[in-house]
Amino acid sequence: MSTAVETIKAKHRWENTYLTPGALHAFLETGEVPATYLAKHWALEAGCLCSEDILENMRSLQSGGRILSAFHLKNGIKIYVITDGVDDEGIRRTCTCLLPEEY
Repeated sequence: MSTAVETIKAKHRWENTYLTPGALHAFLETGEVPATYLAKHWALEAGCLCSEDILENMRSLQSGGRILSAFHLKNGIKIYVITDGVDDEGIRRTCTCLLPEEY
């Protein structure tokens, strides 16, 4: 396991995971489950992010900023998975699946 993955797992409690209405509809439409994409996100799989966003994620691991992933569902709909930045205790508590237009 890489140090970056260990870092995000150690500093994330996954207390709050949310789906926006658009993301919920997209998952229901494809029959896919959010957990698949959350696991990829927490493993720091970038999905279809550009190189600039991947670099920003690496910086965010050090600075405590938000972590972003982007994936295409089976029907081609793009979803974002975003983990909020660290709180005052240095913990990442909230993760959201959403459509790009809901960002």
